[in-house]
Amino acid sequence: MANHAGEHQAQSAQELGVDYLRRILLAPVYDVAKETDLTPLTKLSARLGNQIFLKREDQQPVHSFKLRGAYNKLANLPEAQCIHGVVAASAGNHAQGLALAASKLGINATIFMPITTPDIKVDNVRRLGAEVRLVGKSYNDAQQASIECAEQEQKTLIHPFDDVDVIAGQGTVAKELLQQHTKLDAVFVPVGGGGLLAGMAVYLKQLRPDIKVIGVEAEDSACLKAAMDKGQPTDLSQVGLFADGVAVKRIGQHTFDVIKHYCDDVITVNSDEICAAIKDVFEQTRVIAEPAGALSLAAISKYCQTSKGGENLAAVLSGANMNFHSLRYISERCELGEQKEAVFAVTIPEQKGSFRRFCQTLSGRGITEFNYRFADESSANIFVGIRIAGGVEERLQLQQELTKAGYQVKDFTDNELAKLHVRYMVGGQSSVAVDERIFRFQFPEYPGALEKFLDTLGEYWNITLFHYRNHGAAFGQVLAGFDVNEKDQLDFFRHLKDLGYEWQEETQNLAYHAFLKQG
Repeated sequence: MANHAGEHQAQSAQELGVDYLRRILLAPVYDVAKETDLTPLTKLSARLGNQIFLKREDQQPVHSFKLRGAYNKLANLPEAQCIHGVVAASAGNHAQGLALAASKLGINATIFMPITTPDIKVDNVRRLGAEVRLVGKSYNDAQQASIECAEQEQKTLIHPFDDVDVIAGQGTVAKELLQQHTKLDAVFVPVGGGGLLAGMAVYLKQLRPDIKVIGVEAEDSACLKAAMDKGQPTDLSQVGLFADGVAVKRIGQHTFDVIKHYCDDVITVNSDEICAAIKDVFEQTRVIAEPAGALSLAAISKYCQTSKGGENLAAVLSGANMNFHSLRYISERCELGEQKEAVFAVTIPEQKGSFRRFCQTLSGRGITEFNYRFADESSANIFVGIRIAGGVEERLQLQQELTKAGYQVKDFTDNELAKLHVRYMVGGQSSVAVDERIFRFQFPEYPGALEKFLDTLGEYWNITLFHYRNHGAAFGQVLAGFDVNEKDQLDFFRHLKDLGYEWQEETQNLAYHAFLKQG
């Protein structure tokens, strides 16, 4: 019985694959989309010991692959479903693709977008002729509003990824890829809702089953990995907002049905690794990829750390609709992602010439940042960034050299609290005795978001520390300290839970203890 069931499942997968192959081959996407370049990244190839190629979907008229799926869906819609227009929810790129596709076909389009969407994407959608309605703080809020609009105004809902025709349109990227390079060993594809990965994987595996197809997710939005673990699509409790183009809580059902048969592996990458990949793309092409667009190249860098070398690897640059002000955050974090900066807390003697002697122990390495605060008559704490070239091994070696020279050293290179907040607010430890607890918060960034956060936080507990940075990204970061005595702790944590914000306690974080904790 089990064997018969397996044969039936295999047959179903084969039928699914053949159907998608036909749809991809017949997709009329080139009425509006263009065949994009496959660019060899020669410098990166030499550094990583593999031949790296970049599929340039930033070259599309809307600077994203999403145009392909949107146009294929509209081109296949019966005329009766176009009379009242179409509606969609999108964080940006699907919206731009649908707006252009609808304009090309003479169909009215209404797009619901979260209020956190970067201005560049909102402005572009309006410029392309679609009506934009800004609703809610997340894609899910916008999606619910688009569903209600479709019902009330008799519009046809166009899903950004979980649709057969959309998946087939995205699959045309793989058709071009195989025409451009016949000897690829692996293809890395970014994953949000899964439309691009599903379309590309099903095409590649039909024609070249030997090519490894690897999905790539931001580690704080890994809805595909969660579905693989559960065996079915499942909701994430929350998603990160840095790579807003892939900030999806639940993988699509149609996309997952394809991916589970045709995807070989899933890799997750963090924000620092994405920032490093954005820099790599810029240095090779002079194009600024958006965070979601650079996901797959970040995964290639990770893959090459343990691969055999000498392979032909392709990454899809899926989009380049970057909010310019986000570059502040990216430029700060890319050297950490490349493992070219070490961040240390070092205790030095409080005496003349100490800083000069400390610099001499660095053996000529450059200092990227130096923060100093008087601690007492005998010592001082410094927060220092040091440029390195040899990654983790050199960082460990440097720490050993400083320790051998008599310094007390703590490595904060992988400490999020240190990188997001402490480096910007090193100012000494409080001398006032309070029952201080430290928390890090993240919330969607929009005009008035900080005020709304403070209003929600309320005035129930005394705030002992507060740091906020607006670095132009889609999310705000706050570090806050509260005076919470033991008898009030239960009420305090109940209040935190009711706030509805993502939070993490950092009271035991070594960076806090080194620079900010009461003395």
